[in-house]
Amino acid sequence: MTNRNPVQMGTIGFGIMGERLLNAGLDYDAGKLVVSGAWDPAPEALSRLKSEHPNVNGLSTLDELLQASDCVHVASPPRYHLEQLEAAVSAGCAVLCEKPLAVDVAAARSVVERLESIQARVGVNFPFTSSFAVDQLVSWRKEGAVGDPESVDIDIAFAAWPRPWQRDAASWLCKRFQGGFTREVVSHFLFLTIRQLGAVSLDDHTVTYPGGDACETSVTARLEAGGVPVTLSARVGGTDKPDHNLWVLNGTNGSIRLRDWAVAERLDAYGTWAEAPNSRPNEEMRPLILKRQLDKVVAMTHGADHSLATLREAFQVQELVETILDS
Repeated sequence: MTNRNPVQMGTIGFGIMGERLLNAGLDYDAGKLVVSGAWDPAPEALSRLKSEHPNVNGLSTLDELLQASDCVHVASPPRYHLEQLEAAVSAGCAVLCEKPLAVDVAAARSVVERLESIQARVGVNFPFTSSFAVDQLVSWRKEGAVGDPESVDIDIAFAAWPRPWQRDAASWLCKRFQGGFTREVVSHFLFLTIRQLGAVSLDDHTVTYPGGDACETSVTARLEAGGVPVTLSARVGGTDKPDHNLWVLNGTNGSIRLRDWAVAERLDAYGTWAEAPNSRPNEEMRPLILKRQLDKVVAMTHGADHSLATLREAFQVQELVETILDS
């Protein structure tokens, strides 16, 4: 790759996720990847881009961005993902698409099958693929710390929804049509379960909606992954933390878990959860994880092997999520 020109990466949607990856791109090795620009249909978003990043091109149309880019990050609200994903592939771009892949299961299935058939260069942005803590969980499993898996417990809670840093997007994040914490957060832990144990099936579930078009306030589910029972509990309330999450794997030899996105822990002989050495909170780990994601985006754009989430994996997660929410 040393003889290749740097990947030109464009951003579609300058919201929270678009800005995070764009910032990571600006800090990345310019010999391998540079930011080609950003496009957002909202004038206020482009105005903010110009104010915060005066040296980044704010493109006036999606077509202009696609023509200027080798790869694009689709970071718009979910209802636009499929349309923009297909436009980018048609323009010859590689694509990193935000999750959820979409909200329409039938439409997503059709797009996934079509893009798989042409071997499109597409990955979906589940950052657990680049998580140092997940790497530690995998290492512990290889050492025999878990033994044969017996169960998985997923526990997720929020002091309020949306979380404080998402309030600018509350107009859609709070709504049942394309928002809610199941699509935005639970999906990550379903993806992690698939990667660790295999395909997930849904046995039973309950969802609470407050009424009107507001998104869910609680979800419980019983699932199965590779023959292992999985329990899910997610809710707004019951914590004073903006963001609480645990993914716990129990086995014949012991238990390990992922806490608060970025901390790997192992249950010791005294029944205490012990952090892995060099553990750091998510706020400190995020830039390192995003850099690892960009390493994989560069590889994908050049047609090389990578471990980004596939379209098929993202569709499996979406189908589970939409089945849970359609109550």
